Amino acid sequence: MHQTVILDAPTLIFATVFMAVFLGAFLIASWIMQRDIGALAWWGSAYLIGGAAIMLWSAPNQTFQVPAAYAEAMIFVACGMFWNGLRLFHGRRLWPVIPFAAAAAWLVVTRLPGMEEGGSQRAALGVVLVAIFTFFMAFELSRERRRSLYSRTAAIVVPILHAGMFLLPLALRYFYPDVFATRWQIVFAFEAMIYTVGTAFIVILMVKDHHVHFYRKIATTDHLTGLLNRRAFLEAATAMHAGQGSRSEPVTLLMFDLDKFKSINDRFGHAVGDSALKVFARVLQESTRATDVVGRLGGEEFVAMVPEAMEDACIVAERLRANFEAAGVIIDDIAIGATVSIGLATTYRADATIDSLLLRADEALYRAKNGGRNRFTCADEEPGSEAARLRWAGRGKPAAAKSGNWAGRRARSAQTATA
Repeated sequence: MHQTVILDAPTLIFATVFMAVFLGAFLIASWIMQRDIGALAWWGSAYLIGGAAIMLWSAPNQTFQVPAAYAEAMIFVACGMFWNGLRLFHGRRLWPVIPFAAAAAWLVVTRLPGMEEGGSQRAALGVVLVAIFTFFMAFELSRERRRSLYSRTAAIVVPILHAGMFLLPLALRYFYPDVFATRWQIVFAFEAMIYTVGTAFIVILMVKDHHVHFYRKIATTDHLTGLLNRRAFLEAATAMHAGQGSRSEPVTLLMFDLDKFKSINDRFGHAVGDSALKVFARVLQESTRATDVVGRLGGEEFVAMVPEAMEDACIVAERLRANFEAAGVIIDDIAIGATVSIGLATTYRADATIDSLLLRADEALYRAKNGGRNRFTCADEEPGSEAARLRWAGRGKPAAAKSGNWAGRRARSAQTATA
């Protein structure tokens, strides 16, 4: 015997509303327990408002005497709150007025002639408005620079779920009114269930990704300046060098040392010295590209690696030197006049090591300091000297290095820029 399974639309809609309310309450409770992720409150509220909108939109008019326009406006509010949650999650400015402005505009527009309930023009306008919110969500997810697997998944799945949830029923009403009139509630209920569970799953993955990134950042970031720490820099620089070396393309390592930093600490205190380090870190980030690798080795020593030949790296060095000379004039409302000395070393060889680049850049750096500071010097093509090797191993500064006794060395392959 064959039995026909009859799906009860009100039951499906009730289950969908229940799941939406449950997940909304769950996300808000999660936000209460961990206030560092405010987006959870926005997403939870979006679920609650969306669940209420589905209930009002699908219920018989004799049960809830609420015009359909109000339920539709609530859906726009839910979409806008979800979008604002994405912006807040990625540290961008909130625009809470937009979803409520869209809802208010919808209530006004639906009172115009030709925009009656069930009309094709009203359905088409609803499709356009929801499509705009869907585009905004996709845009916020796609421009996230931290492209982990979860972020890439969310950038694709969330807009698809969102579009399928709201756009398909409206399109069905517009293009297939006969089908919409008989089966739209069942189709809508199934979509809503998939959307509710799917987006909640993606949200949980995004939050987990956020925590993983947070703890990874703590492990790889210098706490004072926000730059890569020594270990993280060496790993990133090694990866860049391997990629460039496989294509026989150059990399240049720049080593920085703040001039007379001990004197800054002695005269103005360690708090001002820390501020000087932060100012230099900011200038370093602003003077380099996102594809460059920058970090702090320790103390007043910083380092960067750029996928460029020496000539182009010298442009970066001079720009950074000049920018910090200007930024270091006044720090914490104190006339300091901080400057930086820079050493550069380039290699085209895939078998060259980061240590050898550090040795050569370290040697060039001390040549810049002995030459008067506030300048950059380019390293010879030869490996670093034994004195430089000893300095790098122990971070000491032998008297021979300080004296400027560089007689007999081969002339540099690039010019030295002075202040």
